[in-house]
Amino acid sequence: MASVPHESGPGESVRTQATVSGGFFSALLAFAVSLGADRDALLARTGVRPVDFADQDARVPLAAYKALYRAGQAMTGEPALALKFPEATRFEQMSIVGLICQSADTMGGALKQLNRFSRLVVEVDGVSDGPRFQLARRDGELWLEDRCSNAEDFPELVEAALGRFVCEMARHYPDFAFVRAVHLTRSRPAHAAEYERILRAPVTFGAAWNALRIEEAWLALEIHRPNRYAFGMFNGHADALLKSLEATKTTRGRVEALLIPRLHTGELAMDDIAKALGLSRQTLYRRLRAEGASFDRVLNALRHKMAETYLERLSVNETAYLVGFSETSAFSRAFKRWTGASPRSRKT
Repeated sequence: MASVPHESGPGESVRTQATVSGGFFSALLAFAVSLGADRDALLARTGVRPVDFADQDARVPLAAYKALYRAGQAMTGEPALALKFPEATRFEQMSIVGLICQSADTMGGALKQLNRFSRLVVEVDGVSDGPRFQLARRDGELWLEDRCSNAEDFPELVEAALGRFVCEMARHYPDFAFVRAVHLTRSRPAHAAEYERILRAPVTFGAAWNALRIEEAWLALEIHRPNRYAFGMFNGHADALLKSLEATKTTRGRVEALLIPRLHTGELAMDDIAKALGLSRQTLYRRLRAEGASFDRVLNALRHKMAETYLERLSVNETAYLVGFSETSAFSRAFKRWTGASPRSRKT
């Protein structure tokens, strides 16, 4: 599956190859350097320049990310680099997706958001019939499968992803027995002991899939101190706006107050908002119409308002995801309709 083309800036060409975020590339580079690898030598092996990932939101070819893993393993003498990377780093510090996942109420909700936004972190090939991370039940047990088809050619991609699930859980919920068993399609490596240490469960190599057998209670596990909405972490504007809307008597204000915490989730159906207000869809439609408004106009105006605020501090991609667009190109088109200008023009 080729990556979705993104809006190009001056001098850029539209990318059609799979990519990884600049934040993840930079973090892996820094980790390999911390283990003794030479930074310039690593970059020379990847063909990537520092300017190419200076922005956490930049896109780096997936092939270069793979080259960085291989060069890092060779230069550090650490074959378990892909497993030790999630053990030593925090998801939310490398990607806005980590913050979005933390905004969910439960782990099941976080998984849903991870699947929705996973391409913002890394694009993978071959997942055509559903999300990359899927739940499956076998013999009465619950499994979390990574359906990335790059596994044979790029096993580090899968190992780092499954390791990220385990290590983030161990970091935030040390007393919760999350994973019970691990299946990997790769053959048993010489450093197999590191897999069981980091993944915290017995590992079967040469399996039919890449998956974690997990504790079913994980799905309903409440996230510690969940953010009421992810973008509240960036500034107080959304907090102030929400408080003012909650105090309003208008139907429009009540709708906006319900939409704000939901914007980043993309779950913005009129039926859901009507239900939350204790109204039928038709009643909500009539009340908004009486105020000279419609649900779609209220939603677009709110997205526009919040986007203008976020663009003062965040990248275009981050802003797009925070106001509920799963594709940056769709956000850019909407922003141009709202303002007559590209969102990138706000960054210059």
